[in-house]
Amino acid sequence: MHVELDEPKCVASGQCVIAAPDVFDQRDEDGIAILLDENPGDELLDDVRHAVAVCPAVAIRLTEQ
Repeated sequence: MHVELDEPKCVASGQCVIAAPDVFDQRDEDGIAILLDENPGDELLDDVRHAVAVCPAVAIRLTEQ
């Protein structure tokens, strides 16, 4: 799988970090999400799908390969 984060779209809600903490984190200064792993393992697929679904800014894109 491949994950993309459109940081300019991010509204710093933190939902992605709650859903997939091994894949996302937040910057301390403004709360904007950062992508920790663009190609996480298949064991994290459900977590990343959940992060995509709950992102209020639609800033996460998942490509399943």
